Amino acid sequence: MKIGFAKLEIPSTGTYVVGVHEDRKLTSSATALDKRTRGMLSAAMAGSRFKGRKGEMLDILQPRGVKAHRVVLLGLGKPADLGSLRLQRLGGLVTAHLNRLGETTATVAIDAIADANPTAPTMAAQFAYGARLRSYRFDKYRTREKPEHKPTLRSLALAVEDQAAARKLFAPLSRVADGVHATRDVVSEPPNVIYPATFAERCKQLEELGVKVEVLDEKQMAKLGMGALLGVAQGSAKPPRIVVMQWSGAPDAADKRPIAFCGKGVTFDTGGISLKPAAGMEDMKWDMAGAGAVLGVMTALAGRKAKVNAVGVVGLVENMPDGNAQRPSDIVTSMSGRTIEVLNTDAEGRLVLADVCWYTQDRFKPKAMIDLATLTGAIIIALGHEFAGLFANNEDLAAGLLAAGRATGEKLWRMPLGDVFDRQIDSDAADVKNIAGDRAAGSTIGAVFIQRFVNDVPWAHLDIAGVAWSKKDHATTPKGATAFGVRLLDRLVADRYEEKRG
Repeated sequence: MKIGFAKLEIPSTGTYVVGVHEDRKLTSSATALDKRTRGMLSAAMAGSRFKGRKGEMLDILQPRGVKAHRVVLLGLGKPADLGSLRLQRLGGLVTAHLNRLGETTATVAIDAIADANPTAPTMAAQFAYGARLRSYRFDKYRTREKPEHKPTLRSLALAVEDQAAARKLFAPLSRVADGVHATRDVVSEPPNVIYPATFAERCKQLEELGVKVEVLDEKQMAKLGMGALLGVAQGSAKPPRIVVMQWSGAPDAADKRPIAFCGKGVTFDTGGISLKPAAGMEDMKWDMAGAGAVLGVMTALAGRKAKVNAVGVVGLVENMPDGNAQRPSDIVTSMSGRTIEVLNTDAEGRLVLADVCWYTQDRFKPKAMIDLATLTGAIIIALGHEFAGLFANNEDLAAGLLAAGRATGEKLWRMPLGDVFDRQIDSDAADVKNIAGDRAAGSTIGAVFIQRFVNDVPWAHLDIAGVAWSKKDHATTPKGATAFGVRLLDRLVADRYEEKRG
């Protein structure tokens, strides 16, 4: 779908979308259109339940006096509540609605609103951003889909007074959407297409944006002593990879240390010898969503030329149960030198992150390090599919992440750490064991395990198991891979770590 910006005038073709505030208060463009159509908008509202509440829509076919063949009244709600998230959601809802109607071309009027904080160009950019996020569709393997089930909207124009300003504001948002789409693409792919080597190939494409990309193979990992990650991978015919992505957007900064993002990239997780039940195992193609989010945020930062030094490191493995697979009670030696007793091979993501996080902090000495992982089913029991779990050893980093979550709608909930949990993973046979003695506080147990491989760097762990995939459509997220974490981390960088532009 092509998104552009146009003059603030009634279009000569397609569908025309105009805003209506709560209690049926027409915006300027809606007022002008109502006058042109000799009261058709007022009459349509009077004969319906439409009140202008946020997200409500009312279609008017073949309006008289104009060439557009359809008018859509869009409920904006209260003017004071027209923030960025609402505008994004409205953009997504309108996009989905127009596709359901079979529309190909549409224009949305964006009027300056006295009681709203955003300017008209900002509103246009945020609306367009939401439309672009919702327009995503993973359909490359659908070869027999009926035409009426396919999206039809090819062109969406945002009509606004200052088109140049809107276009400038939308440009970086569109690059963030590129990152979201990149993550959704890789997470949506089946595991016979995306496995460690092919995921690494996707990462190499970031070189086109100026990102330095290195790929470590199993021989290099063995030389580094990454026994924890290699132990997970040894049951698969697909060899593991680690990918290091460096974006140097602030080379002259006084503090050149990067912010680091680490991702769990288990491209398929059978559970290994501790085999998962067959029911639902197909979902485990997205057990690499943490690594996918790291790919996406690096795409976003490089795409919008963020003035920050950032590094993304992803550990890519496949957890399979062949004759060479890791066994419960095996003991492996991590890159840190700590030995790990593996009591459950399905608690594999923390083993991957043990080596990835240690490698990242040891090599790059980051100013902060954040890992993302679909780590535990327990976080879904605790938080459902509404929040990701946030664990952090640093209050300022935690506060920044929580604020970024509120700003982007990618919500986090702070979860506990502490010695009382850490003691539960002391092992009688090794330095640490990968699970506790029971299933209590499972998400925290996973987090304190990773924390043992973190040292003193400000660190946060995001358990995204409940939010990486959606079984239903949302305003800006169609059913499927959500790319949770891309917008969140891009916003964190913009708010807390990016060099301010002069």
